[in-house]
Amino acid sequence: MTALVKMKALERWKQKARALKTEVAALLLAVRHPAVPWYAKLLAAAVVAYALSPVDLIPDFIPVLGYLDDLILLPLGILLVRRLIPPAVLTECRERALREARPRKTNWIAGALIIALWAALGFLLVRWWWHRTP
Repeated sequence: MTALVKMKALERWKQKARALKTEVAALLLAVRHPAVPWYAKLLAAAVVAYALSPVDLIPDFIPVLGYLDDLILLPLGILLVRRLIPPAVLTECRERALREARPRKTNWIAGALIIALWAALGFLLVRWWWHRTP
């Protein structure tokens, strides 16, 4: 491939990543919107939490499968949530996400909280398994 083709492909990936970031921000806003049904809020919160979580279902260092969750599961979750949210509300949330888009500082407290939640879940699963096996 020529350098120009590679640069165009890279730019397309960057645009898609920005669009995905905006969509996740819009879903986060939709979770707080009063016109969104509770079940859509619950699923949207799970999708946003997974998107922002530093821990993946399948670790990225595993060849091919490591990016499977990022490339397939996350977009599928977003598509499902988008079907559950009223279109007018989703449009409003997207516009607000674009208006409020700005570089944010890294929130280490939120990251530590997410890691602690994953660790607690792992501990509970191991404990359950340990007590379940004879």
